[in-house]
Amino acid sequence: QVQIVESGGGLVQPGGSLRLSCAASGNILTIYAMGWYRQAPGKQRDLVARITSGGSTNYAGSVKGRFTISRDSAKNTVYLQMNSLKPEDTAVYSCYADVTTPSGPTQGYWGQGTQVTVSS
Repeated sequence: QVQIVESGGGLVQPGGSLRLSCAASGNILTIYAMGWYRQAPGKQRDLVARITSGGSTNYAGSVKGRFTISRDSAKNTVYLQMNSLKPEDTAVYSCYADVTTPSGPTQGYWGQGTQVTVSS
């Protein structure tokens, strides 16, 4: 079917930078949108950033000006460049894709998640 694989998480000091990657593969006709969500222990999963097939983006207010989402459509891959990281950014970051397959309309797919820890 469709597989979503994230990479790039790790441990970084406050003020540091990290880049996450998310690659979609499988029985894909069209990717309508891809985005990053995050969830810290005891908290709900929230949208961090999203990019559509047309290139429009949106961000959570807490990351605007620090994070940038981008895409490589030829590789079905999106990236999340995270700068000026704060301890509050610590969470499991998961990639989500809205994908059209030959079997029907657009469906959502999730990756396994990658841990980002911001600590001194």
